[in-house]
Amino acid sequence: MRIVSLRADQQRSFGPVRVAESGWERTRGLLGHAAPQAGEGMLILRCASVHTLGMRYRIDVLFLDAQGLIRQVRLALGPARLAWCRAASHTLEMAAGQSEALGLRPGMRLSGW
Repeated sequence: MRIVSLRADQQRSFGPVRVAESGWERTRGLLGHAAPQAGEGMLILRCASVHTLGMRYRIDVLFLDAQGLIRQVRLALGPARLAWCRAASHTLEMAAGQSEALGLRPGMRLSGW
């Protein structure tokens, strides 16, 4: 699994962000991992939906299109929930509250992966 730093538009970078590329990594996501710390996350490539079945903590979910544009943000998605975005190609999972703390919102472009 690659680890990268991401940047949103002209803002400072954040991370580390793990990039889930293989089928198993994408299926697992953050399941079985400790809650991400400030600025950390997991970018799941080729993913337009997530679930939080089996998770014990809330996460922010950012849905990105193929060019890295944030199309939708779901704040503090709780355990045993589903979320999807028809326009998404990739998904970024972060600790609850981190998207607001970093100023990430729809229309911004993420780069660095």
